[in-house]
Amino acid sequence: MRDFQAPGKSAVYANNGICATSHPLAAKVAIETLEAGGNAVDAAIAGAVLLGICEPQMTGIGGDCFVLLKPAGTENILALNGSGRAPSASSAAEMRARGLNAIPLRGVEPVTVPGAVDAFCRLSDDWGKLGLDRCLAPAIRYAEEGVPVAPRVAYDWAEDAKDLTGDARKFYLLDGQVPRAGQIFRAPGQAEVLRRIAAQGRAGFYEGEVAEDMVSSLQALGGKHTLADFAATSASYTDPISGPYKGIELVEHPPNGQGATAILMLNILSHFDIAAMDPFGSQRAHIEAEAAKLAYDARNRFLAETAPRIDHMLSPDTAAKLATLIDPKRAMGSAAPLTEAVHKDTIYITVVDRDRMAVSLIYSIFWGFGAGTASRKFGINFQNRGAGFTLLEGHPNELGGGKRPMHTIIPGMLRKNGKVIMPFGVMGGAYQPNGHARFVSNMVDFGLDAQAAIDAPRSFSGAEGMLVETGYTPQVLAELVAMGHEAQSAPDPIGGAQAILIDDTGVLIGASDPRKDGCALGY
Repeated sequence: MRDFQAPGKSAVYANNGICATSHPLAAKVAIETLEAGGNAVDAAIAGAVLLGICEPQMTGIGGDCFVLLKPAGTENILALNGSGRAPSASSAAEMRARGLNAIPLRGVEPVTVPGAVDAFCRLSDDWGKLGLDRCLAPAIRYAEEGVPVAPRVAYDWAEDAKDLTGDARKFYLLDGQVPRAGQIFRAPGQAEVLRRIAAQGRAGFYEGEVAEDMVSSLQALGGKHTLADFAATSASYTDPISGPYKGIELVEHPPNGQGATAILMLNILSHFDIAAMDPFGSQRAHIEAEAAKLAYDARNRFLAETAPRIDHMLSPDTAAKLATLIDPKRAMGSAAPLTEAVHKDTIYITVVDRDRMAVSLIYSIFWGFGAGTASRKFGINFQNRGAGFTLLEGHPNELGGGKRPMHTIIPGMLRKNGKVIMPFGVMGGAYQPNGHARFVSNMVDFGLDAQAAIDAPRSFSGAEGMLVETGYTPQVLAELVAMGHEAQSAPDPIGGAQAILIDDTGVLIGASDPRKDGCALGY
């Protein structure tokens, strides 16, 4: 039980349904959708699409999503890959010939075709009850009327707005200025796009005037995108991957997502007596950092859309060999190079309904405001997911026409004795596999409930060195430096998280990260 005299929040308990996400309006809309007779899929779509209006620096219909879904009446988990592809004319060789050794983070080069809208349409058709028009109605209304900018959103907006260019500045600034907390943000162009999707399904986005607006805007910037690329976009069902950790099974999305990295991290950590360590001490943070370096190095070598060596990453033998490389008292040097620095530009939403259908959905435009560009007529902000490719010739994740890039966003679920007990997710770009491993370890090794496991301080060894949240004591930071870590206080909160426990009694328990504006709501 938490200390009720200390700052904090209680988990949310409910019988009929819970949504946990990063903005309260989206959680409210999701619960209203359940109360109107919708199921968890309907509620997740309604909340997720609204988050593109509430948190436009994080996500939007110009982005991608991944979904784990447990239908009602079964413990089977389905995976839906809603990530888009590079334009068919994309060429790593052409970029290398231009003198590039990496795909730029901003501009037209990293823009891949948005995949989320097709995934939402597929989910609604296959698993929803209310229909897409009803699910999109709240987002359409809020996009027209506007939403007050929330405090954490305003904080991120101010940091990310410098990367907005061209038409994006017209749509995502207010009179040329970054919106302040409490100011109203409207997106009437996106409201019109959502009306067309509600009426026409995916054709309202991937064909006709909306697609023409996106393609012509990208081509004007020098992009190789075509109407055929957009029309060909299709989400795909895949089989999840999983791995055990001390009686709990972590279920992840397969590549092109990086979920295998979290499974490998936990496999490495299983070779250490983590439970005997101080949960917020330097020893645990050190072992976790070393495991992350090794797991992320494997990620960078092997993960791609096809991932021919995924079995190697998931093998217990691989984890055992990697664990022997960790010195319990000394850092192994700088972190293995990552394809991107830690960033926080993602939303996550999870919903469980009265029939115990569970949805774990993550949805993003990658970096803050994605590529920093937007379509000229409707103001659709383009993602920069193509920056997840490499230009290294022969690498499995080498940029190629029609390929999906290695993706950082990963929804998660936990099973125990074959039963799904928790959909959850951790936002934060590259941090996400580390965040999954820490969240699971917090609960399994230290007995923390989901809310306490989310609240707990975080650290991450990535491209910027070892970032340590202020929840750690100065002594821990000094001890990590003495071990050889390039440790420093994190300038921003590391990621965010949401989770819903399906308790043995049947009660639902929702947890939400205080690092974000959001909450868990139930009924």
